[in-house]
Amino acid sequence: MAGSSVSSGRPPLFASEKPARVAAYAYRLFASTLLAGLLLIWLYRATHLPPRSSSARWGAWLGLSAAELWFGFYWVLTLSVRWSPVYRRTFPDRLARRYKEEELPGVDIFVCTADPTLEPPMLVISTVLSVMAYDYPPEKLNIYLSDDTSSAITLYALYEASEFAKHWVPFCKKYKVEPRSPAAYFAKADSPPDACNPKEWFALKEIHKDLTNRVSSVVNSGKIPEAAECKVGDFTQWNASTTCTDHPSIVQVRRGFMSIITSKLDH
Repeated sequence: MAGSSVSSGRPPLFASEKPARVAAYAYRLFASTLLAGLLLIWLYRATHLPPRSSSARWGAWLGLSAAELWFGFYWVLTLSVRWSPVYRRTFPDRLARRYKEEELPGVDIFVCTADPTLEPPMLVISTVLSVMAYDYPPEKLNIYLSDDTSSAITLYALYEASEFAKHWVPFCKKYKVEPRSPAAYFAKADSPPDACNPKEWFALKEIHKDLTNRVSSVVNSGKIPEAAECKVGDFTQWNASTTCTDHPSIVQVRRGFMSIITSKLDH
């Protein structure tokens, strides 16, 4: 166990732990079998050379040998960190006890997305909402959403997320919610836990369901509602010629319960 403040008598903020001895031995045995297999393959290549008259077979032999040597080199590199693995276990609750709130540093969190098809907007905003709900001073927490495809749908989803955050963030703080992604939280249980007010829990679940339906509808239709376009002025910067490689620099800032959400749509 290790920590920066063990010598001062204060509980450490993290601990360095090794896996169980049986698990470590099992991995080393597995790694040893891979090494034995590699050595046998190399021995086979060295003792079974193709005829000198066949250039095609020599080419194949050289290609296979190079691939096997590269795999052996990769095995050595990965083994150096896996032969004696070390795990870090953190204790976030001790941070507040050690430092006063004004002593905590500012934190910038970047959530990156590049394709609204491969990375569904609901998945992206669930990530944003989960980091917004961090148990950290809101004036010192900045969340940035970077969208390299300049997607109007992603910006719309972010706008909807900022509205939902007005309900979600206080709920997380009040009931110490885990996990803090609303999608993961509501998928985890069909009924509210004992600590939550059932009426409040079901109401918030319904609000999240409405959010999901609205965003999904926009994703399917590809059309942003006019009401949202009026409230978020940056939608006016999109036109038919806008592409992921040719678009204006658009920054949308909205102050919420957890300071700032920023959508940076720069390629």
